[in-house]
Amino acid sequence: MRFVFAALTSILLFLTILSASHAQSVREMAGQMVMIGFQHKSANADAHKKLLSLVKSGQVGGVMYLKYNVASLKAVSGMNASLQKAAPRGAPLLIAIDQEGGVVERLTSAVGFKEIPKARDVALNMNKDSALALYSDLGQRMAKLGFNVNFGPVVDLIVNQQNPIIAKYGRSFSSKSDIVTKFAISFIDGHNRAGMLTSLKHFPGHGSSKADSHLGFVDISNTWVEKEYEPFQALITAGKADMIMAGHLFHKGYQRQGEPQVPASLSPVALTTVLREGMGFDGVVISDDMEMGAITKHYGFEEAIIRAVNAGNDILLYSNTVKPSLNLPAKVLDVLEAEAARDPAFRARIEQSYNRIIRMKQRLN
Repeated sequence: MRFVFAALTSILLFLTILSASHAQSVREMAGQMVMIGFQHKSANADAHKKLLSLVKSGQVGGVMYLKYNVASLKAVSGMNASLQKAAPRGAPLLIAIDQEGGVVERLTSAVGFKEIPKARDVALNMNKDSALALYSDLGQRMAKLGFNVNFGPVVDLIVNQQNPIIAKYGRSFSSKSDIVTKFAISFIDGHNRAGMLTSLKHFPGHGSSKADSHLGFVDISNTWVEKEYEPFQALITAGKADMIMAGHLFHKGYQRQGEPQVPASLSPVALTTVLREGMGFDGVVISDDMEMGAITKHYGFEEAIIRAVNAGNDILLYSNTVKPSLNLPAKVLDVLEAEAARDPAFRARIEQSYNRIIRMKQRLN
């Protein structure tokens, strides 16, 4: 009987998602694919009213915090409560933040938030159970403030000990895939227990790079090794991948003959052929920040959006720091809507992403 009830529930959920996608316009579906950063740090700011209107009208499906958005825990809680209240029924707003531990923490002791160790120290000084307790507590404290997404865990391997963005700051648990996987599960389970979603990063692996994709084009063709796939595959197989963040990392193995160089985040080979078809991931893929130098220095605004969606990204993440404006979502949606009108296959990709996102958001209701 329990099996039959579970099966019926799954069928009803699928039908709800399917009917919802057909009831939405292209622009409404595309709105769920946009996640942006913002500049203000109070629910009383005039800009917050604008952001609320974007959420209420469905022009964004998520927001992300940076450290300058955090004036106090009370202010953060107030902003998050009002933002979530404005979200359309059945599509809770994704309210995301980078809170890995160590140097990558937006909520800090300066505002009264207890910080946690960096991933490398967790792996060196804890076992999986004590790590689970650490991350469960972190997830509960973040959820209490109204967050529902933590951009972690980092499942990159420490392949290059001189790596300037992962190894340098101890953001990876280990150079060994089984250790990374073990502690990543503690991170994920701890957050999931608190009702939060997580995002594995940075596919296909940033731990072997010699440069930082925040600054410009990063070629990992001669440094990347096959074992960097292993934590991603293990977590996908175990059903632990809520979302996967695509890194702006170029590998010549993802380049189709006759096509220009594109990073994994813009590559159909990386995200569709390898990640989805090869590794069996049918969840939400979120791009790394579309305003990183690896993208902005090499691709135009429209080209990057179209390539990202065609590659297999479901959510386009914009820190909104290059030329900060709450008009950014409308510009992104204009590109998505115009390309959908021109290309039926692109419209189908938007609908596919919308369905994945709504399916994931059902877990937050």
